[in-house]
Amino acid sequence: MKINRQTTMHTEISIRNYKNTDKPAVIALLQLNTPQYFSPEEEADLIFYLDNEIEQYFVVEYDNKIIGSGGFNFSEDLTTGKISWDILHTEYQGKGIGGMLLKHRIEKLKALNHIQLITVRTSQLVYAFYEKNGFELKEIVKDYWAAGFDLYRMEYTKK
Repeated sequence: MKINRQTTMHTEISIRNYKNTDKPAVIALLQLNTPQYFSPEEEADLIFYLDNEIEQYFVVEYDNKIIGSGGFNFSEDLTTGKISWDILHTEYQGKGIGGMLLKHRIEKLKALNHIQLITVRTSQLVYAFYEKNGFELKEIVKDYWAAGFDLYRMEYTKK
């Protein structure tokens, strides 16, 4: 996928595995999306995740700059793939990049024989994005992430 910049030049978007040196850029992405999509309290959760809980995490690069990130983890019995920590630079939202990153992870999960279910836990602010990408809403928990940030638990249903 390519983004048409103001000029006639095109630059490739790439998705690669996260490296520890990407951490400041990923935290900066979260800060750009706070408080619109994330509660300020979630920054500590993301730092803990990046330091301790990553199983598979990816960054999206465009023009040699990290503009997005997202990963997945597994349930204890390894049958469920859990989409985690989707973050996209505010200037690049609505251009198909988030969908590209989500599809990248869904394809990786579908390639694993032990995965029977793909889930995501998100908020009321972006659940429609997941819905249009094949996820079905299963549960809502008010003020789960923080005050005003509800949990929307969803499952991938598109085969």
